[in-house]
Amino acid sequence: VQLQASGGGLVQAGGSLRLSCAASGRTFSRNVMGWFRQAPGKERKFVAGISRSGASILYAESVKGRFTISRDNAKNMVYLQMNSLNPEDTAVYYCAVDASRIAVSPLEYTYNYWGQGTQVTVSS
Repeated sequence: VQLQASGGGLVQAGGSLRLSCAASGRTFSRNVMGWFRQAPGKERKFVAGISRSGASILYAESVKGRFTISRDNAKNMVYLQMNSLNPEDTAVYYCAVDASRIAVSPLEYTYNYWGQGTQVTVSS
């Protein structure tokens, strides 16, 4: 599986961005997908995850009510709509695939494949 994340950029606090992740591979629809982020000097952290069908979604507490994860299995795409951004959301955002599990996991080690990351910078 190969992943290509895009959609990052510079935005003012309170603004919105939509990240996209294009996945290759015929098994995309069978995999849990997740978004993680890594701020400068900090560990990579879970942001959101979505089950294969989209019926089960998990968010980090810090983004609940502001971020929305979705997927389009027909297009092999997963998205992260980010609203009400604040400077604390500044990070490199990564999409990832959990090829082994059915349930959505917030644990980094459960994800097998990673995209290259896209930078999100929120100015105050």
